[in-house]
Amino acid sequence: MTPLETIRDSFEGIMPSVIATTDAAGMPNVSYLSHVYYVDSQHVALSNQFFSKTAANVRLHGRATVVVIDGRTSLQHVLDLVFESSSQSGPIFDRVSAQLDVMAGLQGKSHMLKLRAVDIYRVEDCRRIDPVAPLEELPPKPVANRDLLAEAAAATAELSAITDAETLLDRSLEILDERCGFRHSMILIADDEGRKLQTVASRGYPHFGFGAEIAFGDGIIGVAAERRLTLRIADMRRGQRYVSAVALATGLYSADIPLPSIAEPQCQIAVPLMAGGRLSGVIFAESEESFAFSYADEAALEIIARQIAASLAIFELTDAASDVATRGTSAAGAKEAKRAFGFQFFPRDGGIFIDNDYVIRGVPGRLLYHFVRCYADTGRCEFSNREIRRDRAFNLPDFKDNLETRLILLRRRLEERGGPIRIERPDRGQIRLVIEGVPEIRVVEE
Repeated sequence: MTPLETIRDSFEGIMPSVIATTDAAGMPNVSYLSHVYYVDSQHVALSNQFFSKTAANVRLHGRATVVVIDGRTSLQHVLDLVFESSSQSGPIFDRVSAQLDVMAGLQGKSHMLKLRAVDIYRVEDCRRIDPVAPLEELPPKPVANRDLLAEAAAATAELSAITDAETLLDRSLEILDERCGFRHSMILIADDEGRKLQTVASRGYPHFGFGAEIAFGDGIIGVAAERRLTLRIADMRRGQRYVSAVALATGLYSADIPLPSIAEPQCQIAVPLMAGGRLSGVIFAESEESFAFSYADEAALEIIARQIAASLAIFELTDAASDVATRGTSAAGAKEAKRAFGFQFFPRDGGIFIDNDYVIRGVPGRLLYHFVRCYADTGRCEFSNREIRRDRAFNLPDFKDNLETRLILLRRRLEERGGPIRIERPDRGQIRLVIEGVPEIRVVEE
């Protein structure tokens, strides 16, 4: 029997598999299924979506035969399966369901691939199908000269020694590049409502994109956040073939949705940042090469992600415990400097526009409005984390409020955009507002 561990690439869900069963009269029934999921060395899980006939045959005999295909080499293997159980919930169901949702979302067909259940089978035999004609010889998969487990251990050791959130965010992405080969990556933080994520750090892109938003449930990043699950797509183009085939069969086919981010991403991975059962954000990486990220890469990124999440949680707790009082410094004469500029605030979503150009929204936007309003009314330009936490207008939770990362996001967004407003951090727990000009504040009620 071929060990299942040696054919893990055949369980990526890239190429549709084939399942065969027989009815009471011995009549065979053959169907396609989207995913055969590796469970352990003796078990696989099959996605149960459309197959009433297949399901009836399995209930009758408790057996099935499946052909799986390696999406990179086209090698095929036959699995002889014995049914053990079916589940409509649990870790395996959640992960297979999330993977299907991401695949469907690539083409806007989310209604077509809803998972009804996952069926767990014991593998009695696994054997290779020898091709009738020689397959194309592909170059061997590139193997980096690195021990990813050792690299992850070294990475977490370095990250655990960092004492501030901003350094942690940037250094994390540098380490992913230097040690693990993730050239294009970003970290996004989640809002308290569980609706959106905002980009707070990025590496390997033409623009940083600070403040760029992704909704929960939208694409691989949004689904990873919504489901609190690690998701990996090994080959995005091949991963769309199953969805396209189903769409053609039902008459709903349309042109492919353009791929996001880098010009032609072929491999993507998203890992939720979880600590103490709480989601603080998502770390995401992608590559122009298919199969760029392996199971080992996934495990290494999960280890590093847990350290990032734990460190962010610690920073929030220590920051809240050690806030210093505001200095209340005014900026004498700053109002007379340079020109006036428009500053619009939308209370409904915390949106900020400067000279009619969008800047940011949400809690960072409300924070910026608070700073600018105080400055315009009193000339005050220095504030403290402590007073922000005590101000109920921001609706921050009593603990683990992500205030520090929100302030980092706000400062970076203002810096990337340029213009008359900047945020500086003169000391721990302190915020300094720097304004060049006179803000003409307008609150826009909608």
